[in-house]
Amino acid sequence: MDSTLRLIVSNPVDRLARTIEALLVVAAAPLSVADLADAAEDDPERIETALGLLRERYAEGRSGIVLEHVAGGYAFRAARESADACARIFERPVERGLSQAALETLAIVAYVGPCSRPEIARIRGVAADSAVASLIERGLIVEAGREHGPGGAVRYRTTPLFERVFGLESLAALPRLDDLGEADDLRRRLLDVASAKAS
Repeated sequence: MDSTLRLIVSNPVDRLARTIEALLVVAAAPLSVADLADAAEDDPERIETALGLLRERYAEGRSGIVLEHVAGGYAFRAARESADACARIFERPVERGLSQAALETLAIVAYVGPCSRPEIARIRGVAADSAVASLIERGLIVEAGREHGPGGAVRYRTTPLFERVFGLESLAALPRLDDLGEADDLRRRLLDVASAKAS
């Protein structure tokens, strides 16, 4: 074994980076620094250092996969140049048959949530039962408690899968409603709800 390879193999941070790499490959969802530190039984600062090595190794344009910070954690995704080839093998369920009603409902839950079906129906102007059921089935929204009072309606919020699919580090990374365009009726209704909540 030559001296350069021996140095890489014996470097503790590089060994930790390989462990993190394996954890991210087997994980079903993005892993936070705390998750990685627990699993690797290592210090969060060293995890951050090892993640820095992996970010360089798996940067866009350097590899077929890319390390990204998304949904409050770290995960691998296909590089942009490989995305079309991957799409021919794996069809993303969120893109398969997601109706306009489901997209509108998802936007409402993302911007207003947690919110109930009656709230969603009031904002959209039509019933939301089918769209909500579709989004739950796809893992993009989940139950988030109930409204106060007897017979309180179930409230819904988005999931980490929603953030991952849409490439968001968190819901705070959603575009501002003001930036969504003047002609959009749903945007106007969401702005009305936001201003009512603020007052």
